[in-house]
Amino acid sequence: MPGENLTRIEAQERAALITVQSYEVTLDLTAGPETFGSETTVHFTATPGSSTFIDAITRTVHSVTLNGVALDPSDVSDGIRIQLDGLAAENTLTVVTDAEYTNTGEGLHRFVDPVDNEVYLYSQFEVPDSRRVFTVFEQPDLKATFAFTVTAPGAWEVISNSATPEPTDAGNGDKTWAFAPTHTISSYITALVAGPYAVVRSELTSSDGRVIPLGLFSRKSLFEYLDTDYLFEKTRQGFEYFEGKFNFPYPFDKYDQMFVPEFNAGAMENAGAVTFTETYVFRSKVTDAIKERRVVTVLHELAHMWFGDLVTMKWWNDLWLNESFAEWASTMATAEATEWTEAWTTFAVMEKSWAYKQDQLPSTHPITATINDLEDVQVNFDGITYAKGGSVLKQLVAWVGRDEFFTGVAAYFQKHQWGNTELNDLMVELEASSGRDLTEWTKLWLETAGVNTLRPEITVDDSGTITGFTVLQTAAADYPTIRPHRLAIGFYDLADGTLVRTHRVEIDVDGEQTDVPSLLGRQRPDLVLLNDDDLAYAKIRLDPASQEVALENLSAIENPLARAIIWGAVWDATRDAETAARDFITLVLGNVATESESTTLRTVLGQVVLAATYYVAEEFRTATIKEVGDALWSLARHAEAGTDEQFQFVKFFAALATTESQLASVAALRDGTAPLDRLLIDTDLAWELLIALVAGGKAGAAEIDAALAADNTATGAQSAAQARAAIPTREGKQAAWSSLIDVDTAPNTIVRVTAAGFLRANDTTLLEPFVDQYFAMLQPVWAARSFSIAEKLVLGLYPAPLANQALVTATRTWLDANPEPLALRRLVIENLAGVERALAAQARDAE
Repeated sequence: MPGENLTRIEAQERAALITVQSYEVTLDLTAGPETFGSETTVHFTATPGSSTFIDAITRTVHSVTLNGVALDPSDVSDGIRIQLDGLAAENTLTVVTDAEYTNTGEGLHRFVDPVDNEVYLYSQFEVPDSRRVFTVFEQPDLKATFAFTVTAPGAWEVISNSATPEPTDAGNGDKTWAFAPTHTISSYITALVAGPYAVVRSELTSSDGRVIPLGLFSRKSLFEYLDTDYLFEKTRQGFEYFEGKFNFPYPFDKYDQMFVPEFNAGAMENAGAVTFTETYVFRSKVTDAIKERRVVTVLHELAHMWFGDLVTMKWWNDLWLNESFAEWASTMATAEATEWTEAWTTFAVMEKSWAYKQDQLPSTHPITATINDLEDVQVNFDGITYAKGGSVLKQLVAWVGRDEFFTGVAAYFQKHQWGNTELNDLMVELEASSGRDLTEWTKLWLETAGVNTLRPEITVDDSGTITGFTVLQTAAADYPTIRPHRLAIGFYDLADGTLVRTHRVEIDVDGEQTDVPSLLGRQRPDLVLLNDDDLAYAKIRLDPASQEVALENLSAIENPLARAIIWGAVWDATRDAETAARDFITLVLGNVATESESTTLRTVLGQVVLAATYYVAEEFRTATIKEVGDALWSLARHAEAGTDEQFQFVKFFAALATTESQLASVAALRDGTAPLDRLLIDTDLAWELLIALVAGGKAGAAEIDAALAADNTATGAQSAAQARAAIPTREGKQAAWSSLIDVDTAPNTIVRVTAAGFLRANDTTLLEPFVDQYFAMLQPVWAARSFSIAEKLVLGLYPAPLANQALVTATRTWLDANPEPLALRRLVIENLAGVERALAAQARDAE
């Protein structure tokens, strides 16, 4: 990665010198499997006589022509940047190159479908990777129009930001598509998707009367599984919701959604041409949690068409605002415009849990993070940028008022359409619409790091009447900021076996102590819940009496969001080593059978597996893992047949199965000798069960090969790679390691799943020989691999399951000896923090 970085100072200096009008990009996708031809003509103005550079990561630069003068590529290009000297007031630059396809999910990704050997391409440009496809001033504030002309095999679909034109014949069975110029946009949201994609088309009418063409695309071998009617329905619901709330018609001319292979993220908001991971094409049964998450993702990317694409951040320090706004807006739209009405419960359980975890790492940072360069922003696609930011926006909406918030946002879109902004531009509009001064709020919430903890302090008299009610606020020692919170306090009482809310008050909490006089004189309820309805971003604790009631009656709370808040509070206390891990496990196993929300169930089951394998004291761990596995199997057998709950209990049971009896149950499920009523062992579930058997030493290479022969697909290849890496032998682990470190040919998805299989070890001593290998590979891998691959290796191969002091010592030794690069150190520090937290939890569990 050396040489590919770009600093904020460089970007500011370049933006002060030039203004870009347009790009004309010509791509030839018929040149073979490794490279494609790329010719770019850029029109831009500049300070006369100035010098700057343009970005172009290439294999070969054939020619560079500036204002009619040919420059020697060997003099001006290093394969990453092209130096431009002696600029005129008006400039035309033409660069002809050969660019490289990738298999890392960055730039122009090339994939060959093993089912039919068809080639599929798609672009992924955020953060700095349009420069891998064409020559470009790669920074978000140098907006321009982009006109793409693409030559490709004639049978392909070719999709970009503008509507796809009728192609012309290019000979040899190829065709050329000349796209109209885009609107004025940033380079990172331009797009190119090409290949024999299957497509279904529809349309909708925008609020301004325009007919907006819609398209849904996927690979031919997956298209039968694409539920197009449902996806079009969610898209239409999102359009109607956002156009109404934003008071601004959809800003682009068409809206294509493409499900593409080997995608690194959930989706990407390319203007009018959104790409999604094709794991959202459900070829096998998935949990309701995944179904809901897909809807949130569809609406998240649609929200970006306004917030991010129409109005774009000036620099990446405001990346959080793009992502946080889309996260908040998509959750709101999911809850109010679709059938997934409990989306805020999902947000509380999943997003806020991620945020609280990220905010307690040593690498935590303010929401408005300092982004000095591209490496900074790459590692800041994190729980602060997405989940904490979204949580804080929810708090801001409560602070200024929902209607006032939408009024301010609508004014922001009107004023800054097609431009670039900074945070203050939005705050100005929200202050105007709400009448509240947000200066102090911005400072406390956006410019400081860390999460506060809120606890109730309650006194009552002999009759149970409340005589004192105070909310206590604390902060971590390293991040001592005390913040204002808008939150609700709920009173819950047991009635006919159900905990029901009987009273609610909404207040402003500020300072270390906030008295709540409106609650004085009321009868103390069975349970007091701070942050009811989850308005605030803060960890909460229950008072002792409420905690006792909650632990005994959690499943009796009828409100799913209230349950989620309590699940989260107890989990936070477990992570903070205030509650013993085995006590948390007891709570889960005693209450989870009746949990109705799929994402809550999925999250809590993941937490109980983590607690059993990492947080339980070593002397109790084997017995606890057996206990949890047996309990999950019992829950699966007694769950209602064919339900999401039954399906989830089976999946998590397979993930934890270790004993002879448990593995025999897994085998019997897979081979059909002991089925569960209405549980279909489809292709993907069969792979999960096989991976469990491999990890348990009950299946091996022969069974993996047979399964892959029966499922010779991209997903099958990924599952097979994960299974092979889970083989519980020294040789099996070494083979998995070598396939990722000794060679650099595995595509991004194979890297990810192989790492997951490598770390799956019922006997964690198998990982001990790899501690030294891990630290030896860090610097070479970081220097040689792309960011996406390097990050997957640094995070995915860290032998965290060891969770012992020896790993802590080895990690600290490496950190002491390696002060650079900072982005790599951050990832290693986060790895270390997870192990240190596990050791603290183990010590608490041993008490």
